[in-house]
Amino acid sequence: MLKIILTIIHRECLLIWRCPVEWCTPLLFFILVVLLFPLTVVPDIKTLQLVGPGILWLALLLATLLSLSKLFQADYEDGSLEQWLLRPWPLSAFVLAKLIAHWLMIFVPVILIIPLLAMMYHLNFHVSLILILTLLTGTPSLILLGSIGAALIVSLRQSSLLLALIILPLYVPTLIFATSAITSAVAGFSATASIIWLTALFSFSVILAPWVSAATLKIGIAYQ
Repeated sequence: MLKIILTIIHRECLLIWRCPVEWCTPLLFFILVVLLFPLTVVPDIKTLQLVGPGILWLALLLATLLSLSKLFQADYEDGSLEQWLLRPWPLSAFVLAKLIAHWLMIFVPVILIIPLLAMMYHLNFHVSLILILTLLTGTPSLILLGSIGAALIVSLRQSSLLLALIILPLYVPTLIFATSAITSAVAGFSATASIIWLTALFSFSVILAPWVSAATLKIGIAYQ
């Protein structure tokens, strides 16, 4: 099973890499939002440090929505999902492998450029480190929870707005704890509690989300 999951991850990473629109669009959107926002506020260091964490995570959340709308769409349209259902392996393994590949191709580049973007908001090394920790523990939750919404709309067209309405409420706890951790670090307080909560949310998501998404995909295929 592990070999199968690794093979799917490799395949999905290659497919995403060969289609630059899939990974460039969310990344460029995130960078543009983060770069343009300081131009709209008072150029004060304390103000930028205060609003920076929320802006970074809000831009990341919106970029995630852009990347999730077609997460299972191509596999649904070319019949790959139906073929996987005929195999002896669980559909949840296929879903988990796709989500891992999606995270590697979409969010790893974001994490790599975060230190440069954090400098625009005058975030020091310690705060930038906390920001990276929130990304490592929080972004997987965004992908896992978003997969449930992507599975619900897999058979629909022009459903980006519906996807946002479905999964935005699920993102609220992650957004709250991530921004709370960074804000606490900026103020000189410990961010440990918020990081622990983000880790707990990730653990809860990775246990349930692949199976919920797989069950939703089965229902969508059965009633197509």
